[in-house]
Parts: sequence; C-alpha cells; structure tokens
Amino acid sequence: MRILDWNSLSSSEKDAALRRPAQRDAKATAAAAQQIIDAVRRSGDAALLELTQRYDGVRLHSVVVSEQEFAAAERFLSAEQHAAIATAISTVHKFHAAQVAAPLRVETAPGVVCERISVPVRTVGLYVPAGSAPLPSTAIMLAVPAAIAGCPVRIMCTAPTRSGTADPAVLVAARKAGVERVFKVGGAQAIAAMAYGTESVPKCDKLFGPGNAWVTAAKLLVANDAAGAAADLPAGVTEVMVIADDGARADFVAADLLAQAEHSPDAQALLVTTSLNLAHRVAEQVTWQMAALSRAAILAASVANIRLLVVDSLETAFRVANDYAPEHLLLEIAEPRTWLGHVTAAGSVFLGNWSPESMGDYCSGTNHTLPTYGYAKAYSGLSVEDFQKRITIQELTPLGLQGLAPTAQTLAGLEGLDAHAAAVTIRLRALERGER
Repeated sequence: MRILDWNSLSSSEKDAALRRPAQRDAKATAAAAQQIIDAVRRSGDAALLELTQRYDGVRLHSVVVSEQEFAAAERFLSAEQHAAIATAISTVHKFHAAQVAAPLRVETAPGVVCERISVPVRTVGLYVPAGSAPLPSTAIMLAVPAAIAGCPVRIMCTAPTRSGTADPAVLVAARKAGVERVFKVGGAQAIAAMAYGTESVPKCDKLFGPGNAWVTAAKLLVANDAAGAAADLPAGVTEVMVIADDGARADFVAADLLAQAEHSPDAQALLVTTSLNLAHRVAEQVTWQMAALSRAAILAASVANIRLLVVDSLETAFRVANDYAPEHLLLEIAEPRTWLGHVTAAGSVFLGNWSPESMGDYCSGTNHTLPTYGYAKAYSGLSVEDFQKRITIQELTPLGLQGLAPTAQTLAGLEGLDAHAAAVTIRLRALERGER
C-alpha cells in the first residue's frame, strides 16, 4: 500500500496511481484469448475438454451438467443456504421487475403514429466465474433479469471444480432463477463456445457476465465478429473506490477495500480521502484485518495495488473518481446523498457508512455486473433492458402521409436520394387519383 499526496503528483504520476493492473498486459491477453477462440471454433467440444484439462486441471467426458448433478447440488446445500439464495433472488427480482418499460406510442404529427416495443433476445449465454471462488451471486444477477425479460433460451457456463462437477451453489442458484441448462466450461473457452456454438453448447445471440482479463478480452473479440455474439458490457477484474472524509470509520473503509481485493491478484482498491490521518489509520486496519482473512495468497498480491490518495477537498475527490470511473464507488462521507450529483462515472454507488459493497454483490437488489476498466464513463450496469431489443414502429394514414410528404421530399432532395422522394411521390399521386 502507498499513501500518496495527490496534489504533489505530476500528471504522469497521477496516471500511474490510477492505472489498473490488468491493463498492463492487455495486448498479450487479447492474443491469448484469440488463440483459445480459434481452437474452440476449429474443434468444438474436443477443444473445450482439452482446454478444461489444461487450465482447470480436470478431465471431463462431457461439459453438460446432468440432472443427477443438479439433484446432488440440491441435496448438498443446507436449508439455510437454500433460503439465502431464495432471498437474494427475491430482492433482485423485485428491483429488476420494476425496470420493465411499458410500450411507447406517440402521435408525432396528425395521422402519424410512432411506437417502440421491447422484445427479448432470443438466446442468451450467461457466464458465471468460478476460478478462485464460485459465484452463485452472479448466477442470480444474470439469470433473474434474463427471466424477467422473457428470453426464450437461457444457458449458463461455469468452470468445473476439481471433482469435475459445477459448484453446487451455482447450480442451485441457476435452477431457482430459471436456468435449466448449464455447462462446465470456464474462461475464454466458455465465451467462444457460447458465441459460436459447439456440439453441446448452443450458439447464443448475446453473452453476459463478468470475468477475468481473458474473459473480458474474449467477449470484446467475439462481439466485434459478425459471426460471433454481442456482449453485455466490459465487466472484468473487479475494482472499488472509496471516498471518505475525516469522519469516516477506518475499520469500515479498510474492510471495504479488502472485500474487493480478495477477489483476484489483479483487483484494485482505492481510497480517496481529505484526511491524511484517516489514510494512515486505514493502512493500519488493512494490515490488521488481513491477518484474520483466509485468502492470504490473493491478498498478498492485490493489497499491493491499493492506493490511498490524499486530496485537498471533496470536490477534488469526485474529480478523481469521475476520471477513474470505478466499478463500485462508496461514499463514506457526511451527508453522502447531497454529493450524489457530483458523480458522473461509476457502475454503482453506495451511500454512507452502512452500505457496504458486499450488500450490492449479494442481495440489496441492484445488479453487481458492472462496467470496469473505466468503461463506467460510457456504460451502465446490467439491467433487464440489456436482455431485450427495442423495436420501433411507425404507421401513417393517408392524411399523415400528405402532411409530412413535403418534409420528406425536401430532405431527400438535400441528400440527392431521388428514389427516397419517389417512394413518397408515387403514393401522393395515388391519393390524388382517389386510390386507397
């Protein structure tokens, strides 16, 4: 960890302080992901089985999760665990169901009606990471809005455990949230399988879910290929930024930084504070709290990515935050809601001392699939709308056509597109002849 005085840093030093670890090897990561994609396209299931053995250390005979595995997963979880998954599904469903947009119908001119309707994406592929930790919460965050949107085909991929089965909690969460088909495939190879299809994995129209740098690279690659599949948003290695003033609790702040740091060696946690004293106390708390946590090897690497930035004012803190565009932004300051208007780039915001990021990860109701790598400047977190397409409709009566025809004809003339004008003119002449 490093405590840095923001105002004393040069422009290049500020850039270095905010640089995300995983981005340093972006070109090499994209090249490796492309090789995996190419292998899956060539060899289908055979490539999936070989890559699973190579990267996950598991020899599988099939990537399909069987009904016996689903049944075993149901028995493996305790009643308390089943109840927790059900509660999380309930809160996430409640928030996302409220996002469903009503059809839009507007008469833009006399006799001219324009509409917009939402239709579900036909086939969606949901990716649930399970590398260093299985994430049943991600299964919930993806499957619930897909079900609300009404996507007809919903499949899920997740890496197998060392025993050759998918994580039981992920399987239970998937089934409870309405996903019937799950495949034991992880990493970039899962993205390739869902984008192009294999003997077992159906080809999907759109892919969803967070992942490591390889998964993110693979999603971007297949989304740029017309033969591939669209992607939801760039949701890669996790990150958090905490803005705190001198009234913040150092133990809370340290816990929030560590909660994200434990995900991955490449995870990044940043504190931006107006208090040098708080920065020192947070550093002490991070060291003290780490000793009691189980993921010591990961934390040993990711804590090195923690930056404690001391700024001269909260206004500066929010400028830093908007430039960084964090996946998660925690406002542990006095009257945080009054500062919400200063936020222009963040995946999800957590207001006050009693809103830990962990609640958003699991069960507050918002979606935890969020833009990373600074993409929060232009992307939003996952919602029901991402699982749907918006289709516009227009219908003109003869009166409506006559009213707007001169506008269309003039604009067609400005663009030199006489066939456009002719499609209008031929109808006007038909009306003049009394034809309907």
